Amino acid sequence: MAGSPDPASEPARDAVMGRIREALGDGPPQVEIPRDYERALPPAADILELFVERVSDYRATVHRTTARDLADTIASVLAARGAARIVVPASLPHEWLGKSGTDATVDDPPLSYADLDALDGVVTGCAIAIAETGTIVLDAGSDQGRRVISLLPDLHVCVVMAGKVVGTVPEALARLDPTRPQTWISGPSATSDIELQRVEGVHGPRTLDVVLVED
Repeated sequence: MAGSPDPASEPARDAVMGRIREALGDGPPQVEIPRDYERALPPAADILELFVERVSDYRATVHRTTARDLADTIASVLAARGAARIVVPASLPHEWLGKSGTDATVDDPPLSYADLDALDGVVTGCAIAIAETGTIVLDAGSDQGRRVISLLPDLHVCVVMAGKVVGTVPEALARLDPTRPQTWISGPSATSDIELQRVEGVHGPRTLDVVLVED
């Protein structure tokens, strides 16, 4: 016949059962998330200068130009990088490459991964750029193409129109479509090995050239 429960064990049992009920419950009540953080830079901030500074901090190269000189600038960048064979999105404006003299392959029909990896670089536009973080966002728009074409080639030449540069991440999020595939780029692809030695080109292009068009 079973003996009576030991009264001394009751507090321990209650503590264990209490923890189980806590774990199985709905958890703590939801709290309101504060949203009073800074959403925009001060009006006096020069977001283009800040964008150039932050992008350069990430070891990307910024080339400032105008719409009239854009084709010349892209041609100069590609020549300096030795990029003779590049891939471009199907809807990249033809005039951007009018003076490059490179062998531009349109990604239509889509190139294989092996074909993309064998090319020297890619030229794209962007969806938005963020001055405070030096970040460029691609969302597979018509002048950007598939995400993969900006990841496999070793060189990425990204054209950023001044009107697409915003000050902060909240401003960028307000203008981006959350249903589109997004790639956020802050400088060339880089990581560090176990000895904290910087290694570039692991997860994307080793070289990022940003062409900022200011008019």
